[in-house]
Amino acid sequence: MTPPPPPPPPAIDEQGGDGAGREISMQRTRWATRKLTVKSGSVKRLSLIGRKHNRTATEKKRASGGTAGSSKPDEVVEDSKGVDAHEGGAAPRQLYFGLPLPRGLQDEEGKPFQQYPRNKIRTAKYTPLSFIPKNLFFQFHNVANIFFLFLVILVIFPIFGGVNPGLNAVPLIFIICVTAIKDAIEDYRRTILDNELNNAPVHRLLGVENVNVEEDNVSLWRRIKKATSKFFGAMWRGWLALFEKKDAAAKEQPAQTTVDPRMSIETRSTPWESVGSPRSRNSFVSAQEDIQMTPVPSPLPRTTEEMPTISAAVENEGTLLQTLKGDLLNPDLPISGKARFHKDAWKSLVVGDFVRIYNDDELPADIIILATSDPDGACYVETKNLDGETNLKVRSALRCGRTLKHARDCERAQFMIDSEPPQPNLYKYNGAIKWRQKVPWDPKGEPREMSEAITIDNMLLRGCNLRNTDWALGIVVFTGHDTKIMMNAGITPSKRARIARELNFNVICNFGILLVMCLVAAFVNGVTWAKTDASLAWFEYGAIGSTPELTGFITFWAAVIVFQNLVPISLYISLEIVRTLQAYFIYSDLGMYYDKIDQPCIPKSWNISDDVGQIEYIFSDKTGTLTQNVMEFKKATINGQPYGEAYTEAQAGMNKRMGIDVEQESKTIKAEIAEAKVRALRGLRGLHDNPYLHDDDLTFIAPDFVEDLAGKNGVEQQKANEHFMLVLALCHTVIAEKQPGDPPKMVFKAQSPDEAALVATARDMGFTVLGSANDGINVNVMGTDRHYQVLNVIEFNSSRKRMSAIVRMPDGKILLFCKGADSIIYSRLKKGEQAALRKETAQHLEMFAIEGLRTLCIAEKELAEEEYREWRKEHDMAATALENREEKLEEVADKIERDLSLLGGTAIEDRLQDGVPDTIALLGDAGIKLWVLTGDKVETAINIGFSCNLLHNDMDLLRIQVNEDESGSSSQEDYLAQAEEQLNNGLAKFNMTGSDAELKLARKDHEAPAATHGLVIDGFTLRWVLSDALKQKFLLLCKQCKSVLCCRVSPAQKAAVVAMVKNGLDVMTLSVGDGANDVAMIQEADVGVGIAGEEGRQAVMSSDYAIGQFRFLQRLVLVHGRWSYRRLAESISNFFYKNMIWTFAIFWFQIFCNFDIAYIYEYTYILMFNLFFTSVPVILMGVLDQDVVDTVSLQVPQLYRRGIERKEWTQTKFWFYMIDGVYQSAAVFFIPFIFVTLTATAAANGLDIAERTRLGCYIAHPAVLTINAYILINTYRWDWLTLLAIVISDVFIFFWTGVYTASTYASTFYEAAPQIYQELTFWMCFIVTPAICLLPRVVVKCIQKQMFPYDVDIIREQAKQGLFDDPNAAAANAAASEGLEGTSTGSSTSSGKLSGRSRKSKHQQYASVDEDRRPIYPPSIATHNTRTQNGSDGTNYMMQGRPSMDLQEDEIEAEQRQPGRPSIERTRPSYDRVRRSIDRVRPSFEASNDFTSAARLSRIESTHSAQGLPGQRRFNLTTVRKRGLSAFSKKSID
Repeated sequence: MTPPPPPPPPAIDEQGGDGAGREISMQRTRWATRKLTVKSGSVKRLSLIGRKHNRTATEKKRASGGTAGSSKPDEVVEDSKGVDAHEGGAAPRQLYFGLPLPRGLQDEEGKPFQQYPRNKIRTAKYTPLSFIPKNLFFQFHNVANIFFLFLVILVIFPIFGGVNPGLNAVPLIFIICVTAIKDAIEDYRRTILDNELNNAPVHRLLGVENVNVEEDNVSLWRRIKKATSKFFGAMWRGWLALFEKKDAAAKEQPAQTTVDPRMSIETRSTPWESVGSPRSRNSFVSAQEDIQMTPVPSPLPRTTEEMPTISAAVENEGTLLQTLKGDLLNPDLPISGKARFHKDAWKSLVVGDFVRIYNDDELPADIIILATSDPDGACYVETKNLDGETNLKVRSALRCGRTLKHARDCERAQFMIDSEPPQPNLYKYNGAIKWRQKVPWDPKGEPREMSEAITIDNMLLRGCNLRNTDWALGIVVFTGHDTKIMMNAGITPSKRARIARELNFNVICNFGILLVMCLVAAFVNGVTWAKTDASLAWFEYGAIGSTPELTGFITFWAAVIVFQNLVPISLYISLEIVRTLQAYFIYSDLGMYYDKIDQPCIPKSWNISDDVGQIEYIFSDKTGTLTQNVMEFKKATINGQPYGEAYTEAQAGMNKRMGIDVEQESKTIKAEIAEAKVRALRGLRGLHDNPYLHDDDLTFIAPDFVEDLAGKNGVEQQKANEHFMLVLALCHTVIAEKQPGDPPKMVFKAQSPDEAALVATARDMGFTVLGSANDGINVNVMGTDRHYQVLNVIEFNSSRKRMSAIVRMPDGKILLFCKGADSIIYSRLKKGEQAALRKETAQHLEMFAIEGLRTLCIAEKELAEEEYREWRKEHDMAATALENREEKLEEVADKIERDLSLLGGTAIEDRLQDGVPDTIALLGDAGIKLWVLTGDKVETAINIGFSCNLLHNDMDLLRIQVNEDESGSSSQEDYLAQAEEQLNNGLAKFNMTGSDAELKLARKDHEAPAATHGLVIDGFTLRWVLSDALKQKFLLLCKQCKSVLCCRVSPAQKAAVVAMVKNGLDVMTLSVGDGANDVAMIQEADVGVGIAGEEGRQAVMSSDYAIGQFRFLQRLVLVHGRWSYRRLAESISNFFYKNMIWTFAIFWFQIFCNFDIAYIYEYTYILMFNLFFTSVPVILMGVLDQDVVDTVSLQVPQLYRRGIERKEWTQTKFWFYMIDGVYQSAAVFFIPFIFVTLTATAAANGLDIAERTRLGCYIAHPAVLTINAYILINTYRWDWLTLLAIVISDVFIFFWTGVYTASTYASTFYEAAPQIYQELTFWMCFIVTPAICLLPRVVVKCIQKQMFPYDVDIIREQAKQGLFDDPNAAAANAAASEGLEGTSTGSSTSSGKLSGRSRKSKHQQYASVDEDRRPIYPPSIATHNTRTQNGSDGTNYMMQGRPSMDLQEDEIEAEQRQPGRPSIERTRPSYDRVRRSIDRVRPSFEASNDFTSAARLSRIESTHSAQGLPGQRRFNLTTVRKRGLSAFSKKSID
């Protein structure tokens, strides 16, 4: 069975009744904020990503940190019916408290069957014990490392000609050790963060038996692991201590490893003391604790209530049970006194523990709330570690647990919890709590069975922080990797760069070449030794092998050793050095240093810097990543008068597209705003010496509002402004917090940052919320303290899109204040009234929305006393309903929120991070596609899309939406059919069908789509389009859209979208986020970037790069990423080239010695070649080379497109360098060979130079010069360091030959230097050979740069001419020289040349927009110009041809009836500026045929009128919401 419904709340006003004089207490109506889910069982557990859930199955489980075991769900469950059935995965869990564990849940030894993971988490990949085997396992995934290991083993056998096995093993040991050290440092950082988290303090109840887990019994294996970790940790700390000077005083202070137990005793509340921390907790019992205890007041003695008689109770027991207050305490149980809350570490928590969390503490596990310091059981949590949002969310304690306050109460509690298994959905939890309770009307009877449902609103999730709540007491239900946030995190992946992966193919190709060379050598040498009539048989000592076949076999392996440099191990050593230095330079870049939090860009994965240069898709979170999540009240319209001066990012972007000089305009406007702020502050202080007004906090800059507030333009407007601000101060759910100081400061904490901004603006205008009392709100109105009795608060939820407060004013009137979405409020205004005001307000709201501001409307209604009391009765009945409680409450609320009078509207700016629009534009110019994946609502994402220029006015917005059937009657096939139909309609716009052939073409097309379409999809719809049947169509549709916004998505869905694009299109992806809900997509992407701002740390822990702000992404990607990719691609190509020259020169020599694998070079040359002769120049190329400087990279982002198209490292380029190497190896061998043959066999001193190693000298010197010159030719930047390194490398071979051959240790090579250096043929060879080798390369390069220049060649020439010295003119100059017609849509052609497409604007009629699809921002509502949503609905319903006659008559009649409103003529710079911008787009509002928001709102009549006219049909909000806005217009006709 499903969990039982929650018991009804207690009667709201037992003393109220209908008596006129009785006091009415305040009541707050809350709706759950969780995401709705499909009620169909087959759909409920739909999995989006399988990779993560498999991990939990293999994870070692434990009861309480002890023995591992397997859970046996089949044997457990006799009472698990209270939890929904789940398909696969872990079994539902039952937890018992104060009760013995049922026999069915125990094994033969009486231990619990169910095992739970530890609360200790590990994001690190290694432990000290597993590091060596695990790291070696990862490193030998590299094919080359296996080959090198094989060679080391081969050289051990002398028969194969190996010279020094130990020396031969040094390069492999070096590369393994360097890589291991790098991996260890990366993982050590993660381990430090893990340990900090695992050892964080928490107050855990001890002294009470936890029957749900086995007593702690650490296994031998875990003891070994712990000892190993401690040993290596001590060694590491000891080593660090040698380099640190520790404070002697600090050493003398003993570390506090244990604390006295926290005693639960009666104490009294302490006042607020500290400004730094919200509360200072002091207790005389535990004053020495690091985390002080918040005093908990003892429960008051229970009052005896008048109980009904037993006979009456038996008859009405069902009704009485509904109103009975649940209590988990069993008063008959004795108190042992052993139970105490002790401070313990997070890692010690186990399932079933009682924990007490204090204000500002972070949650250590998923906890069900039993009680809080709030009498109503409410507590507030901040989820910034989870999703980056700093606004507070309300959670509620279970009704039955609110009497638990002390340790002794927990000791006497008896109950069980029926819980669903762990699952990753952050918005859903199903469970039930069951207990037995005696009833007061039958004290001697049997206790009654009681139960209460547990939802996500009763749960605190790991990673959140408790705010504005003294304490919360709960029980741990999920620990460690079973917690929701960890289930969404996944395993820390081992990422390898794309070039490194593709390099394996090239290594295999070289294996093939090596195999051919070795087979040729083995075959020729075997055949040669098989001849008996050749001179070889007479003059040689004989073959190594006893037979020609054996000789050939030995020669084969000897050739493998000699030609091994064809697969260069030095390449891997050099790549590690290059990547490490690249990471260091990224870390040292001051251009990515965020001084506010002292945060540089930290590369946490050093080996993927080249991947950052190939990114085609960026997936970004919104809150905390693109935005600061800081809301600022900017504008308002009150009684038809617009107020406020502002200059927003969206307005700047709009003007920029019109060709206006935005920078100059910005300077002028900001100066005007600064002057207006001074005047406004002067006026406000002249009105009232407001102690809570701080100059820096003022965001509503409106000197004209201050004048009207002072009454300079009439009493009517003065009263309207005063009343408007008073409404903002009364209609909210914020928590006021006074911070002491001079002057004091009033800070507001709210569920929505919008709401906090509204109340803060009221404070600045002189209407300060001082705090809440039991029955209302205390407000300081222009210096006078007043108390307003709040009778009811009907809170906001996503379906209502409004909130209301019913307030009894000081004069006795009852007023209902309502704020919400413009269309929602307009549909509830009193019919036929305020026509002019509604029209003007709608125009103002539209202008605010065009500026990128989030708007909402404010309205009110006066209630008669009798009307309110009748409504209150209905409300109380709905609140106590057992079934469909939320629907009934919504229906009751809908009944009173009608016939409203419009007061005005507000406009709030969601502040973007600095530089976000410019960064997005720059990345777009580079050809990078940005998708926003957010857990926020659709309307929020659309609003931000406009603000940061992701969406434009001339875009068609495709809205893919599958409506959820709340009745549960729709099947999975129905949802899939809906989704497929919408995808087909979307693809039809691009003449596509979603076929395999189209996907194949899409994988090859890296062009940015035209800026004509954007796509918006929600999380519920995403579940269906990500199915195997529809994924391909969805992917192809998204690829055609310039911007894609995925809203209300879970962390697992974010990762699924990234995986779909990465694997489906075979592109490089980057994910950027700041919260724990972004970890999954950060780990899934090729490159993960964490914003290390003020919004948590989980994303940074799991990322590859940590940056302080989103804007630093442009330098990381466009500068360092592009440099790294180009440098590494060029370095690898040159490495293969130089090894081809060296190795094939030895091969050519074998022709003259029957392939007996004789070394042509002296052995030290072979060692020195990759160590000193040629390695440094190619490493410097990989670290320091720059084709253009960083400023030019940012001014011409189109240069990045070669990385997107992966043109710097291609197989064509690889084989070109290989063939060039073979040609030059032939020249390097045969030219010196010819010169040696032309030289006399005996030199002037009588010594012969026609000897093997001396011929090697003739070859090696020009070979080194050729290689280093070739690298120099391929290097763009010839700085002094590069030139010095090349010169030293060339000179070093002379130095080594002279020094080494001067010693007899050189053996047969003794005195070779003076012998060859005195020969003229050597110097002729030294000059001629490099010239002949490099000539083809130089010719090809000259032709390419002159006839077929790359983008970078053109830009370099322009940079030389100084065209990029002026950053403002740089882009225009670059565009002019290459014919670019707009960098925002410029593209790179397949040949790599700069080109551009002029943007095609679309001008169509604008369709009406469905209410749920408009950019509504609850509780602050955005009314973006609906032209942006063109084509998203296709309803196109317009009343242009014939406006509503009824509406016209009503408006005329209303205008004649109502008195003339004041018309105030004044200069409003911001208002006039936006109006002019709109007039550029269309002549005027009145003459427009467009279905704008202003035109739409002016046509909306009150569809929720309470006046029951004859024949009037019942209006259903849900129906209208599904039918769209056109329903409102049609209703007005009806």
